[in-house]
Amino acid sequence: MEKMDHTSLLESHGIRPTVNRLLIVKTLASLRHPVSVKELEDSLLTLDKSSIFRVLTLFREHHLVHSIETGEGIVKYELCLSRHTDGDDDEHVHFYCERCHRTICLHDVPVPRVPVPEGFCAEETNVLVRGICDRCLRL
Repeated sequence: MEKMDHTSLLESHGIRPTVNRLLIVKTLASLRHPVSVKELEDSLLTLDKSSIFRVLTLFREHHLVHSIETGEGIVKYELCLSRHTDGDDDEHVHFYCERCHRTICLHDVPVPRVPVPEGFCAEETNVLVRGICDRCLRL
């Protein structure tokens, strides 16, 4: 996300810009990979865990972030590249490295459509591939 106007990004998702919200969106944009609340807390020493979690919950409700469950009880967050406030049009598969514990976006691998029974309404699909990343395989 090059030269992003963070205030406009928040406003385009119906989110009022505040100091904490701007700080978190700037940090997410600079990290460029999914991060946990703990990782954000370590990066943002001026904000506590509950403040970060409240902002991420708001961002999630307004489709500004995706959440990815790693399967180990950890949820990671990344900025949504969509500009829509009513849905995500940039869903993609994620890869979780079991050796280095990084979560890597596979932007070029779309989430497959999963048919659900009649009467059901799917709202979100997450696909997480687990294995060893290329960096760890070279070690």
